[in-house]
Amino acid sequence: MTRRSSHRDQGLFPCEAEIARRLSQTPAEWAAKAKILERDGLPKIDPLMGGRPWRAVQAFFDWRYGLSTVEAMAPDGLENLNVL
Repeated sequence: MTRRSSHRDQGLFPCEAEIARRLSQTPAEWAAKAKILERDGLPKIDPLMGGRPWRAVQAFFDWRYGLSTVEAMAPDGLENLNVL
């Protein structure tokens, strides 16, 4: 029997369990490692979107393993839409 893919498994902001799967980790392993990797620049969970931006996660690992010369940047803070 195949597992049906949910909308949270796809797209730009996958859930933590899906990120763990894509990185060949169990969810528990990934949760522990993500806390450590965030100190080195792994993108944090975006509070508005409820997940990590997948392309930024990929860019982080490309940078970490010398596969890219571009460094992923973290958001500089919450947006204030009231100033518009």
